[in-house]
Amino acid sequence: MTVAMPITALVWHWMFRFRSAGLIAVGIADNSVIPMPGSLDVFTIWLAASQPRYWPFYATMATAGALIGGYITFALARKGGKEALERKLSKKRVTKLYRRFERWGFWGVALPAILPPPFPIVPFLLAAGALQYPPKRFLSSLALGRGVRFIILAGLGAMYGTAITGFFSKYYEPALIILISLSVIAGVLALIGYYRGRQRSPGSARTAVAPKAA
Repeated sequence: MTVAMPITALVWHWMFRFRSAGLIAVGIADNSVIPMPGSLDVFTIWLAASQPRYWPFYATMATAGALIGGYITFALARKGGKEALERKLSKKRVTKLYRRFERWGFWGVALPAILPPPFPIVPFLLAAGALQYPPKRFLSSLALGRGVRFIILAGLGAMYGTAITGFFSKYYEPALIILISLSVIAGVLALIGYYRGRQRSPGSARTAVAPKAA
């Protein structure tokens, strides 16, 4: 942790300096197979609070980053197909994801994209790709969910800017440590899931159902 702290502090300093580029970078990482729980939310709120008049811009940049990262994850799962997803997740979890997509269709991505941590979005992105969900519908549903989420967060940041910036100025180091810890835990869990998936046979889950198109 003593080595990781200065490196991570430098990364966060860079992100705050370049702001929109930092938001997109965090958005891509947060929607990857090794997510950074809550990082994009905190970053969006913080930037909107520091420059309230630009809050729509920060909401847009956060949504753009989430879309890019989400589509990369979706495309990888789409290429790998159901077999790849079934190697990564347990049979029970895969079956639940399939059933939710069969039932919800478009909202199977949009609703998870709105919900805050600790509710995970990555399994739904993987499921959408593995089930060959149409890319345009996928992007529109993810854009809707993430757009609503970051408009709300950036708006709250702009509304309570002084209190938020004061809080983060006072508790910067503890907040940074928490974010680092969550990212490390998420990374470890993702690696554990990956290695477990490699040991699992490709045909471990065959109870898939077809996704609804809309």
